[in-house]
Amino acid sequence: PDLKVIAELYAQDAVAITPDEGEIHGRDNIVAYWRQMTEMVPDGRFETLHAYEAGDTAIDEGVFSGRNTGPIQLPTGETLPATQKEFSVRGVDIATVKDGRITDYRLYFDEMEFLGQLGLLPDETP
Repeated sequence: PDLKVIAELYAQDAVAITPDEGEIHGRDNIVAYWRQMTEMVPDGRFETLHAYEAGDTAIDEGVFSGRNTGPIQLPTGETLPATQKEFSVRGVDIATVKDGRITDYRLYFDEMEFLGQLGLLPDETP
């Protein structure tokens, strides 16, 4: 995905909420979030299963899938090497639009399932 195109979707003062990074303020920081995701999963794709509109808000439910071939940025600032594992995770995003740009964006997915499919959770066997 083209990050310039992604930037154009968001208002300058947009706020995004994500399972892995929490609350992100401002277009530049939101674009940085998507840059990390696209570097981690260059072939990532989102297949929409259900889409709804309610007034100025769009809700999309679908499956995000791909292969982790790029570095993984951890919230701690550490970087992990790519796992080369494929994943497929259901998620929902909710975007509120004003004057043609997203002002409020909320992304929901099961972060534990995502990390588990990438093989990044501690082994639970004794």
